[in-house]
Amino acid sequence: MAWYSVRARLPFIMKSPSLLQRGLWLEYATLGWNVAGTVVVLTAAVQTGSAALAGFGLDSMIEIFASVVVVWQLKGSERGREGLALKLIGSAFIALAVYVFVQSLWTLLAKAHPAPSPFGMIWLVLTCAIMLLLAWGKLDTGCQLGNLVLTAEARVTFIDAALAGAVLVGVGLNAQFGWWWADPLAGLVIVYYGLREGRFALKHGYA
Repeated sequence: MAWYSVRARLPFIMKSPSLLQRGLWLEYATLGWNVAGTVVVLTAAVQTGSAALAGFGLDSMIEIFASVVVVWQLKGSERGREGLALKLIGSAFIALAVYVFVQSLWTLLAKAHPAPSPFGMIWLVLTCAIMLLLAWGKLDTGCQLGNLVLTAEARVTFIDAALAGAVLVGVGLNAQFGWWWADPLAGLVIVYYGLREGRFALKHGYA
């Protein structure tokens, strides 16, 4: 049973202003890191021709979008916002999966050789650690609030950390051993999780 607890399914009862504020600050921290990360990673992707870095940069943009949606939902008093919020997040993930699949497939067929990106690798290591901490904070806060959207977005943040690790492996193998195909294969990991998380969010958005 992934990430969900019974409390995450309960209605909002006795909302704690301090918990809501903590949830908002967690999202603001996620937004700040991912705004900077999108610029860093996409710049590295353009410079190196890395499908994996490009996919991760786009994933960071999805995370920014998801955080904005959660902030919008947390600031609304009506619970009816949850369904639409989850549908928006799910649709964004599906779009990400389609784009990265096309890009990774093109890289493999064209046998393009991405250049190494040491700075991109350092950023991926930092992102993995920070996203794990933020995901834990969101899950704990969302469960205490009984907020389905915040707990679902904790999944997004956790997946962001996992993807950073997967992309780091692909980019690292390319840098260390010249295994150029490891880079687009790491991009395909993003496709898998994008489809999985998109389906998950859409399913609960229509529930």
